[in-house]
Amino acid sequence: MHRISGSFSGRLEDTVRPAGAGGPLTAALLALVLLMLAAGRPMAQGAGPGLDEAFDRDVLVVVADRLGCHRFDVYLAVSPEQRRRGLMYVRSLPERTGMLFVHGRDDLHSMWMKNTFIPLDMLFVRADGSVASIVQNTEPQSLRPIGATEPVRYVLELNAGVTAALSIGENSYLVRD
Repeated sequence: MHRISGSFSGRLEDTVRPAGAGGPLTAALLALVLLMLAAGRPMAQGAGPGLDEAFDRDVLVVVADRLGCHRFDVYLAVSPEQRRRGLMYVRSLPERTGMLFVHGRDDLHSMWMKNTFIPLDMLFVRADGSVASIVQNTEPQSLRPIGATEPVRYVLELNAGVTAALSIGENSYLVRD
């Protein structure tokens, strides 16, 4: 298991570094959970109008604050056009599906909910995969900017309520599956 670092293009790159410290038992438990989560689980299809055609997809695991590991199928918003579109016009998103916005550099990135019809939780993520901040239950169709509290490289959007339900907080981090 590896934390995310470096940049993305298309599918997640193989540029990784080892995850943070933890005893052998912790590492073994996390590896077992990751294998169980990944076994036989196909990527969600048809999450919204044109998403499957417009975005590459991959899998991320969020290691939650309380040692839980949660697998998410994610659409990758890598290009400026994809980041501008995001989840606009999407009316529903499968439970374990999200969108990862990949920025070329660390910055105080901000988002808005223009033409986004579903409430979301937004995770602002540092280049090493650690969660910097979370904004929960964003307001659909709002033009209010929602921004990072410090320079970040990624933004992960999930269905509203997921972060609270799965104990995903600022001590969580993302890993490649």
